[in-house]
Amino acid sequence: FVRNLLGDVQALEMMLESDMIETGIRRIGAEQEMFLVDSGYRPAPTAIEVLKRINNPQFTTELARFNLEFNSIPHEWTGACLSTLEKEVRRLYRVAMKGAEQENCKVILTGILPTLSHSDLGLDNMTPMPRYFALNDALCKLRGNDFQTNIKGIDELNLSHDNVMLEACNTSFQVHFQVGPKEFAKLYNVAQAVTAPVMAAAVNSPVLLGNRLWAETRIALFQQSVDARSATHSARGMRPRVHFGGDWCKDGVVELFREDIARFRTLLSIAVEEDSIEQVKNKIAPQLNALRLHNGTVYRWNRPCYGVADGVAHLRIENRVIPSGPSIVDEMANSAFFLGLMSGMLSEHGPIEDLLDFSDAKSNFIGAARRGLNAEFHWLGGEVLTASRLIQERLLPLAEKGLRESGIDDADIDRYLGVLDERVSRGRTGSQWCLQSLAAMERDGGTRDERLGTVTKVTIDRQRRGRPVHSWKLASLSEAESWSESYQTVSQFMLTDLFTVRAEDIVDLAATLMEWERLRHVLVEDDDGNLVGLVSTAELLHLVSRKYSRDPLTSLTIGEIMVADVVTCTPETRTAEAISLMQTHRIGCLPVVRGNRLVGLVTDRQFVDVAGRLLDRRA
Repeated sequence: FVRNLLGDVQALEMMLESDMIETGIRRIGAEQEMFLVDSGYRPAPTAIEVLKRINNPQFTTELARFNLEFNSIPHEWTGACLSTLEKEVRRLYRVAMKGAEQENCKVILTGILPTLSHSDLGLDNMTPMPRYFALNDALCKLRGNDFQTNIKGIDELNLSHDNVMLEACNTSFQVHFQVGPKEFAKLYNVAQAVTAPVMAAAVNSPVLLGNRLWAETRIALFQQSVDARSATHSARGMRPRVHFGGDWCKDGVVELFREDIARFRTLLSIAVEEDSIEQVKNKIAPQLNALRLHNGTVYRWNRPCYGVADGVAHLRIENRVIPSGPSIVDEMANSAFFLGLMSGMLSEHGPIEDLLDFSDAKSNFIGAARRGLNAEFHWLGGEVLTASRLIQERLLPLAEKGLRESGIDDADIDRYLGVLDERVSRGRTGSQWCLQSLAAMERDGGTRDERLGTVTKVTIDRQRRGRPVHSWKLASLSEAESWSESYQTVSQFMLTDLFTVRAEDIVDLAATLMEWERLRHVLVEDDDGNLVGLVSTAELLHLVSRKYSRDPLTSLTIGEIMVADVVTCTPETRTAEAISLMQTHRIGCLPVVRGNRLVGLVTDRQFVDVAGRLLDRRA
C-alpha cells in the first residue's frame, strides 16, 4: 500500500507537469452532516434503517449510528449557484426528515448534540462497517492507551475514553471550492487566513456532555478524540492528525500531501489495482485511491482534495470548520462569507502570506474557537481588532466584492451576507443562542437534562421553520416535551454536583458537611471516583446515641461507620424502576453509577420536585 501511496504522489506530480488537472473553472459543493434523535431528543442509533428508507445515493453513513451525511452535486461558481445549492440542501434535508420519521426519529442540524451522554459513545453505537472498526483499532493501537479529553470553558471536561467515538459528537457543513493547480497555494493560504473570522461568526457547538465549553467545542474535541500520539510523540512536539498546519503553503498541493505522508503513518490500507503512473503516461486521469485514503485519515481543517469527474482530474479546498446548523440559511450565509473572502481577498491584498504571520493566523483560529465573536484577532499589517469589528468593518465588504467579481447574483449576495451581518451585529450566533437559552431556563428552575432536552427540541422546531438564528427567541421550559418524555430515566433529573468524602476521612467531616449543606446523605468514593459507601443521618444518629456515645467522633473514620453494600442504579435506569428500588429497600437515596464510577444521585426529594413540575404542567 505504501508503495502505491508514493506512486500516487509521483503520478500527481506528473499530472501537474503535464497540465492534466482541470483549470480555468471554479465549482462549489457541500457535505451536510446531521444527528438523529428519538422522541426524547436523545441520540437515535437508527442511521442504517433510515438510509434504507431513503435509498438515495447522495446519502451515506458516518462513524456513529446516530449520524447521517449527504453530499451535494458540484455547482459552477457563478450566477445563482448559492441559492441553487441551498435548494438542493433543503430538498435533501426534507428527504432525511421523511426517512427519519418513518423510523420514529427526527433530524437535527447542530455542531454537537446537547443531549449526548457518555453512555452513547460505546462501540455498540459505531456504524457496523469494517472500515470504522479498522480505523478505531488502528488509532487505539497507535495511541497505546485511552484517549484523553481536557477542555475548559465555563465548565471543565476531563474525560478518558477507550475508543474514537467521541469524534462522532461532531457534525459539520463542509464547503468544497474547486481551484486550479497554479492558484492552489495562494488560495489555500487565503483559506487558512480567513477561517478564523468565518468560524467566529459561525460558532454553534458550545455544549458537550452537559458541559459549557468553547464557542466551537468541535475544534478541541476533534483534535483530542483521535489524537493517536503517544506521550513521547506529544512531548517531542509531533503534530496531531487533526491540525491547522504548521506554515503557509509555498509550492502547491503536492507539498501538503508530502508533508502529511511524512508526518503521519498509514492507518488503513486497501488493495490497489490501478497503476497510477502508467495511467498518467497514457493520458488517463487516475483515481489515486491510495493517496485519497491516506488523506482521509489526516484531518486538516482546510483539507486539500483530489478528485476525478467525467474523466477529468481536479483539485479542491475543503473547509471543515463550519458547524452543522443552526439553520440551513445560516449554513449558506457562512458558506457565502467564506467563498466571498476566498474570491476577494487575493485580488484586494495579493499574497496573504506577505501580510500576516502564520502564527497569528493559527492563534486567531484557536481564539475564534474559544470565544467566537468575542475573540480578538491579529490581522493584516499588525492591526488588532475584535472578531465582530473585523467582520463588519473589513471582511463583509471584501466578501461582497469577491462575490460580485465572481458573477454571483445580487439577490444571493444581499440575502446571505445580510443574514451574516445581522447575526454579527446582534451577537446572536448559534452558540450564544444556546448558552443564553440554557441560562434563562436555569433561572426558571429546570434540571440540567430538562434544559438540554428543551434546547434540542426547540432547535429542531426553529430550524424546520427555516429562519436564521439571529431571529430566534430564546428556548423556554414552556416549550419542553411532554412530561412522559422528560423524566423517563434517572439521567434526566439526577444530581451531578455532589458532595463526597473518602473512607479514611474522619466522621466529623461528614457530619459537618451534612450540617453546612443540609444533606441527609453523603456518598463515599475513592480517589478514582469509584463509589465505596454511603453515610446518612441515620448512621450518625445511631453512632451518637448508642455504641460511640462516650467516644469523641474525631477518633472514628467514615470507613468504620459507612454502609458499604449500597443499592445503586445506572443513568439509563427507568424512573419507575428507580422508585421501585427505593420503596423495596426503604431507602431515601439511590447513587447512580456507571460500572463502579459514581456519576450522580437521586433522592426522594428529586422525585417530589419532579412530581411538582409534572403537576404544574398538567394543571
